[in-house]
Amino acid sequence: MARRSVLFSPGDQPALLRKAAQTAADVVVFDLEDAVAPGQKDAARAGVRDVLTDPAFDPDCEVCVRVNADPTRWQADLEALLSESVTANADAETLRLDSLMLPKVTEPGAVRRLESALEDAGRSYPIFALIEQAAGVLAAPEIAAVPATDALVFGAEDLAADIGATRTADGTEVLYARERVVLAAAAHDCTAIDTLVTDFEDESAIRADTAFAVELGYDGKLAIHPAQVDPINEEFTPSADDCEWAVRVLEAAREADETGHGVFEVGGEMIDAPLIKRAKQIRNRAIAAQIWPPHQ
Repeated sequence: MARRSVLFSPGDQPALLRKAAQTAADVVVFDLEDAVAPGQKDAARAGVRDVLTDPAFDPDCEVCVRVNADPTRWQADLEALLSESVTANADAETLRLDSLMLPKVTEPGAVRRLESALEDAGRSYPIFALIEQAAGVLAAPEIAAVPATDALVFGAEDLAADIGATRTADGTEVLYARERVVLAAAAHDCTAIDTLVTDFEDESAIRADTAFAVELGYDGKLAIHPAQVDPINEEFTPSADDCEWAVRVLEAAREADETGHGVFEVGGEMIDAPLIKRAKQIRNRAIAAQIWPPHQ
């Protein structure tokens, strides 16, 4: 499943929700939390529900809803979206919801409580755990280990506020946390989603920051404006040269398996297990970008 670009859209603006799903984003997140003023929560819940239960709403991307962090509020979110009284007038199969995002996760119990509430409602959804506080960064491995956690999402802006850091262009103040989150995700086979770039008009900034996220090992990146989607997707798409290299390595690896050789040579480069794994990562990203195999 491709999760290169993860685009937020405010839950209290139904027209924007539908437009977000028409972009090239791999994931759209209908936001019931930070993007919605406290007095507009009920209106946002109703607006998101109406879009998700519209039979005509059937986008190609993954559709996620960010619920509120406080259990009382996310319980109200689930009630509005999932209860039988709400969906009675719509075929249950028309609820176009693929996953949920839980913000401000600081310990694994938070994910488990949401999972339990979903089970009580007769539902099961992958959960994106948003790590944006110091306690969450320190507990990232335990949060990622919860089976319901399908993705770890790093939120640098809230983290900086939580620890009293000053956000800088090079981001050294959050680098340790950024690396810890991606390591925890990799250790537990979760998708790793990197933090957002707040200046959506600065394409060079989003490209540079996304390229760095790729270097760190992230699988995708948050976007707060449709203009950020294409640059993010492009940075997470392997180059033609990388794809050709991966093809040669994987073909040679198959031949090596048949002959029992653990190490082999491709184009003057000695290939072993770590480089084979790198070739598979390139292949998976190319498949997500629909450019694999590269010969077609």
